[in-house]
Amino acid sequence: MSTSDFLPFTRPTIDEATIAAVADVLRSGWLTTGPKCAAFEKALSERFGGRPVRVFNSGTITLEIALQLAGVGPGDEVITTPLSWVATANVVLHVGARPVFVDIDPVTRNLDLSRVAAAITPRTRAIIPVDLAGLPVPRDALYRLARQHGLRVIEDAAQSFGASWQGTPIGESGDFVSFSFHANKNMTTGEGGALVLPPDVDVGLCERLRLQGVQRFADGGMDVGVAGHKGNMTDIAAVIGLHQMERIEAFTARRRELARRYLERLAGSVFALPVADFENCNWHMFQVLLPDAPEAGQRGRLVTRMRELGFGIGVHYPAMHLFSLFRELGYGEGDFPVAESVGRRTITLPLFPAMLDEDVDRVCAALAACIQELYQ
Repeated sequence: MSTSDFLPFTRPTIDEATIAAVADVLRSGWLTTGPKCAAFEKALSERFGGRPVRVFNSGTITLEIALQLAGVGPGDEVITTPLSWVATANVVLHVGARPVFVDIDPVTRNLDLSRVAAAITPRTRAIIPVDLAGLPVPRDALYRLARQHGLRVIEDAAQSFGASWQGTPIGESGDFVSFSFHANKNMTTGEGGALVLPPDVDVGLCERLRLQGVQRFADGGMDVGVAGHKGNMTDIAAVIGLHQMERIEAFTARRRELARRYLERLAGSVFALPVADFENCNWHMFQVLLPDAPEAGQRGRLVTRMRELGFGIGVHYPAMHLFSLFRELGYGEGDFPVAESVGRRTITLPLFPAMLDEDVDRVCAALAACIQELYQ
C-alpha cells in the first residue's frame, strides 16, 4: 500500500492561494508577530461580535493565560473533565492549582454538568468545560451553574471553532473562550490558538503575559512587571489562519455531510454512535464506541488491522486521571467510571473536508470486516 492510498484520520485542507500568501510573508522579511497577526485578530474579533481576541502560538498557552487572568493560582481548584487532551489539566497544574475531575455524560461524552455542584468547594475558582469532538457543552446550563457559585468559566473550545450553541457561534458570548488552530483542527494555522476575552479583563496584561511580560513605551524604553510566556503567534501562521477563515463555513458544512453519511452507514452496527447534532456541532471528530467492556488488546488489534487496510484510526482520548501524573494526586481506577469506559472504547474514524463520500463507505466496510474478524 502506498502512502497516497492511506486515508488518515484527518488532514488539513490548504489551497494554493494560502501557499502563495505564506510565500509572500516569507518574502516580506517580517516573519514573526506583525501585520498579519493584527489582521487575524481583527477578523476573529469581527466574527465574535467585536469581542477582544488575541492570537497565540498554541491553544494550550491560551488556557494557561486565561487562568492567570482569572486570578487562579496556588491552593485553588479548577473543575474539568477527565476525557480530553491532557493539556486541559496540565495548565491547571502550571498555575499551581489542582484539577478536580468530574465524570462525563454517557451520551454527549462531555462534562456532566449535573455532577459539578457536588465537586465545588470553597477553593473552587473556575470550570474548564471541553467541547469534545466539537459538540458544545450546553452553555445556558453551564453559565447558570457558574453564576450560582461565583465561578469563572474558561471554555476549552479547542475542538469547536465553527460550532454554535442555539444559534450563537461559540466564542461570541461567554467568559474566556480558548481556541486551538493545531494542524488537526477544523481551522488551522499549523500551530496556534486564540483567546476571546471577557470585558472585565485587562487586554494589555494579556498581551504582556503573551510575550515575556514586556511593556514597551513610545520613547523606545520598556519595562517588565510580570513573568510572561513566549506565546506569540507568527505572521506565517496568521496568514494561514486568515485564509482558513474564508473557508470555515464550507469546511463545517462538508464535515456535517460526511458525519451524516457515517451515521447512516453505521446505523444498526455494534458501535455506539455520537449524538446526531447538525445544528451546533462542527464535527471536529467522528468517534464511535466499541461494544461494552472490550477484551484486553481488542481495540489495539482493531486499530492495527484498520491501518493495515489503509485507514488511519485514532484513539481520542484515554481517561487522563489514570495517567501517572494524576495518580500521584490521588486519582485512580474507578473514580470516574463513565469516562474510563468511554476512554477504553473510543475510536476516531477518518473525517476531513477533502474526503469523498465513497471514502466513508470504504471505512465502514473495512470496519464491518474487522469487527467480524475480531469479535466473532
